Amino acid sequence: MLATAIGNYNDPVSIGSRLRRRRAGPLAELIERTHLEKGCCSILDLGGTETYWNIFDDRFLRDRNCRITLLNRNKTELRNPAVFKAVVGDACAVDAADNSFDIVHSNSVIEHVGNWCRTKAFSREVRRLAPSHFVQTPNFWFPWEPHFGVPLFQFLPFQMRVSLLLGKKCGFYRRCRSLSEAIESVEEIRLLSRRMMVDLFPDSQIIHERLFGMTKSFIAIRRKSIDVE
Repeated sequence: MLATAIGNYNDPVSIGSRLRRRRAGPLAELIERTHLEKGCCSILDLGGTETYWNIFDDRFLRDRNCRITLLNRNKTELRNPAVFKAVVGDACAVDAADNSFDIVHSNSVIEHVGNWCRTKAFSREVRRLAPSHFVQTPNFWFPWEPHFGVPLFQFLPFQMRVSLLLGKKCGFYRRCRSLSEAIESVEEIRLLSRRMMVDLFPDSQIIHERLFGMTKSFIAIRRKSIDVE
């Protein structure tokens, strides 16, 4: 039940949906600042979906002349092409020039991209492609693992995690039908600590998103023309 309450982002009153709306404040600020300066705002959303942007109403995005490019590995169908554009690509090696966008955004994506080398490549692309960014990722040390919906899942021995996925559905992951599928599912997620986020985004402010008094996730924010020590 807790997994559903936290992770059901299709339910607007779920904890997960409410946290998304709450954390949208700094993102809204980035958009407002850009619109005031330029009269428009171009956003690259790495691994993003059109549904995610329901954190804002359509009027907010339209009034600020936002154009949001969703970059994913597979083709994405769009409902609102007036605001959104879909492209296929690798978030660790984006085919675009430096500062092609005003803001780079990603929500719970960086922990999916692979090993540390690819994670660093992802962070370089975020910092290269826009003067401002907003990058959110779950905290490794938070006791609830958000992808698999199992308390302390990330601290269990590798073989135990694989066995759990072979035995039952875990969070967003169905019961795995083979050992290879279970291993690939476990290896797909690499949660990050604050120290890692500071290393990946040294010129960003690291915000702690809290739940039940503990840090649930981190948000790396870089604001144009503001130096963060």
